[in-house]
Amino acid sequence: MNLSDNKINFSDLLSPTEASSLLQQLIQLGSQTKNVPNNRLCLDKDEDLKELRSQWQELSITQFDNTHTAELIIDSERLATDWLIQLFNTLFANQQVILARSDGEPEYFPAQNDKSARIEFAHGFFASALHEISHWCVAGNARRQLSDFGYWYAPDGRSAAQQQAFERVEIKPQALECLFTLACGRNFQVSQDNLFADFDTSSSTFASDVYQQVQSYITKPHTLPRDAKTLLTALLSACTSSSEINA
Repeated sequence: MNLSDNKINFSDLLSPTEASSLLQQLIQLGSQTKNVPNNRLCLDKDEDLKELRSQWQELSITQFDNTHTAELIIDSERLATDWLIQLFNTLFANQQVILARSDGEPEYFPAQNDKSARIEFAHGFFASALHEISHWCVAGNARRQLSDFGYWYAPDGRSAAQQQAFERVEIKPQALECLFTLACGRNFQVSQDNLFADFDTSSSTFASDVYQQVQSYITKPHTLPRDAKTLLTALLSACTSSSEINA
């Protein structure tokens, strides 16, 4: 693959065989890890997670069947997003954080007093939910105490310098988003989020940088952030059929 080409196909990063291998490595890493929050990961023993896995298998039939009407596909997307919210909030219930739809733009609100932290994603979109979760996974404990993790967001129309800073910060979150997306059997595309740039963006290596970071996470899963390991393990377990896992 030519990594200088920004139109990179990310779908070749995680074949069923590679997904199975990655899942086994993550399970092994989880069994070796001590002194971390007791997130719920055992989909075979935890009844809530077993039910979520069953629900995803039913949803996937509609998601990837082109014979369904546009209305049914939209409804399926809403149900898939509901499913992701329930999965996240089940997995991380002990960390005082909830995933929730936003009617507007995404925003992160840290925990305050008896209120849990909130990861609000844009307009109920499944992809936006995975993106905002990825930022939460990357953020350390200190940034999780800050609104929007302490980042200042420059809107579309950024300068060349602002765009370079944006892309540096986005490499790891979008690499995690890519892994989560592929684990769900969906296609992933990077977002440079600067459609109205008034400078030449053709020399950007952002897509290649994200691609290489995903490759690095796959070959060295121990480098994944702690909570990313938890979610990726659950997604791979729930969204991959038994036949694919055992292939």
